[in-house]
Amino acid sequence: MFKTVHKLVWAFDAEWVPDPRSGRLLYGLGEEVADEAVMAEMWKQGGAKEEDPQPYLKTIVCRLVSITAVQRNVYPDGRVALSLLSLPRNPATESGEADILTKFLTALGERRPQLVGYNSLVADLRILTQRGICLGLRAPGFAHRPAKPWEGVDYFARGGDWHIDLKEYASPGWGGGSPSLHELAVLSGIPGKMDVAGHEVPRLWLDGRLEEIIAYNERDALTTYLVWLRMAHFAGLFTSAEYEEEQRRVKELLAVEAERKAHLREFLAEWERLASRVA
Repeated sequence: MFKTVHKLVWAFDAEWVPDPRSGRLLYGLGEEVADEAVMAEMWKQGGAKEEDPQPYLKTIVCRLVSITAVQRNVYPDGRVALSLLSLPRNPATESGEADILTKFLTALGERRPQLVGYNSLVADLRILTQRGICLGLRAPGFAHRPAKPWEGVDYFARGGDWHIDLKEYASPGWGGGSPSLHELAVLSGIPGKMDVAGHEVPRLWLDGRLEEIIAYNERDALTTYLVWLRMAHFAGLFTSAEYEEEQRRVKELLAVEAERKAHLREFLAEWERLASRVA
């Protein structure tokens, strides 16, 4: 199990879709071929079958469309504050992949939070790196590797303290049986997937419904954060009283954010429903 809770924590999640530009380059498709047709060809090349029409594609051929983090910040006076950080901030004007990725990686390099994700070592961290390289970005703070583990932040070290992949700790040992985030969350009384599933994100993107993708992304980040809290409590990093207080802070954050975000009101209601059933 992970060993520490840092003063600044980002529980994050990223959303991506097959990148039509990458598909055109790799498979010799012209600009006149519609994005939807390009994506269909990418899935075909990725091994699509009748029972699996949208197989998981290599992250390098996908484009990031949204990144969200729940930030937990412990100030020098001991005060704890939570906030919800989402990119793009303005979907109408800031939806470019390079812009989203630059802002996220720059903030990581400058603020150096402890990263928390689910399956993030083999998925989210991989696409952040691969797409950053393909787009010609520069992210020295994020990419820096210290000479020795105890000499600085290292987001790439497996089992390190700076990047905690919850799936790695929820599935110790060898073999199958790894739970999905949805399974681990729901069985713990925490909302998992609700009205949107991951395979629906490409359709939402094609239809220009980016705000719905961001809403989905925000719920996943909140789910990741709540699962992290539960696992940290399990590991003894929070007492039972502290765990209750941490959950109260999340509810306060949701109450504030839900004033302008209906999907977070739904998340809070689902959390209360599930919590009553596993109590």
